[in-house]
Amino acid sequence: MTELRPGTPAEAGLAADAVAGIVPALEAFLPGGREPEPAYPGFVVLAARHGVVVEHAARGSAVRHGGARVPMRTDTVFDLASLSKLYTAVVAVALAERGALDLDAPVARHLPGFPAGVTARRLLTHTAGLPPVIDLAPFPDGAARLAAIARQPLTEGYAYSDLGLIALGALCEAAGGRDLAALVAGLVTGPLGLTDTRYRPPAALLPRVAATEEQPWTGRPLVHGTVHDENAYALGGVAGHAGVFATAWDVAVLAQTMLNGGSYGGRRVLAAASVREMLTDHNAHLGPGAARGLGWQLDQPDWMGDLASPTAFGHTGFTGTSVVADRATGTLLVLLTNRVHPTRHRGTGHAWRRAAARALARAAAEA
Repeated sequence: MTELRPGTPAEAGLAADAVAGIVPALEAFLPGGREPEPAYPGFVVLAARHGVVVEHAARGSAVRHGGARVPMRTDTVFDLASLSKLYTAVVAVALAERGALDLDAPVARHLPGFPAGVTARRLLTHTAGLPPVIDLAPFPDGAARLAAIARQPLTEGYAYSDLGLIALGALCEAAGGRDLAALVAGLVTGPLGLTDTRYRPPAALLPRVAATEEQPWTGRPLVHGTVHDENAYALGGVAGHAGVFATAWDVAVLAQTMLNGGSYGGRRVLAAASVREMLTDHNAHLGPGAARGLGWQLDQPDWMGDLASPTAFGHTGFTGTSVVADRATGTLLVLLTNRVHPTRHRGTGHAWRRAAARALARAAAEA
């Protein structure tokens, strides 16, 4: 079983000069960097191969606007945005292993009102037909918001949907008999020892939390320590699609657990067969842009860049987060930024994600 540990590029089978290029490639997108437009105020990057962490660095600011400037640190806690979907996915599959949830049964078995064709598997692969998003804030409570999702007209094919993962989170709660935060703690973060991963970080953690966006339309002049996503905020900060906060190291442990076939540090959270199913393309018939395992994106050159491959898996988050790993090469790259601080109109492309991926891929190719 592979565990993450600091080491040298040589120990990881990587070219040292290319590894040394990862941080400068990302510094170029900081304010004052060589790129014409900055993508983010700060970042934390972690690069590893075969468990050997060859880079774990922080640059820029965790808080740059709306108060005193706070420098980024390697243990800065980020709003993961849609990386939260990965934790929901692991919970769903873990519940399926325990017989509490049938991935292929109608969701309506636990959540009355959903159409018969909507299943957990289709929610995980974004093929349930639900639209990407609707504004849930106007509805009075969680039950009304879930009912509004259930009423949405369905489409055919692949459509990336926050609503689908909100429904999946609610399904996990109904099947697992606990709220989603407790399920994630009990089935994922607790067993893996991820002490810096949680929903709704406490006030004591705020000095380590990266700020995100100025959102006067949600009554928050600066979002700092509460979830950025408006629907997750309306849902109280815990939702299937968003709400998890974590450090780069903790995200790397989750990805390494998948590389290990479901175990880490002597604790197993998923069976090896379940991991294989999660990392198998269930949407191959829909074309490469729709490539999805159960919760995980697969082989996406648009943002994975040179790390994309038929065995690569990962996810991105709207706040400026991403993780990509490759079963064939053992490589792992976590990049957490606060690109929406103070506005979501910067860093909207993936050039900075591809820049870091290019350097790590080159390090593997030139070793």
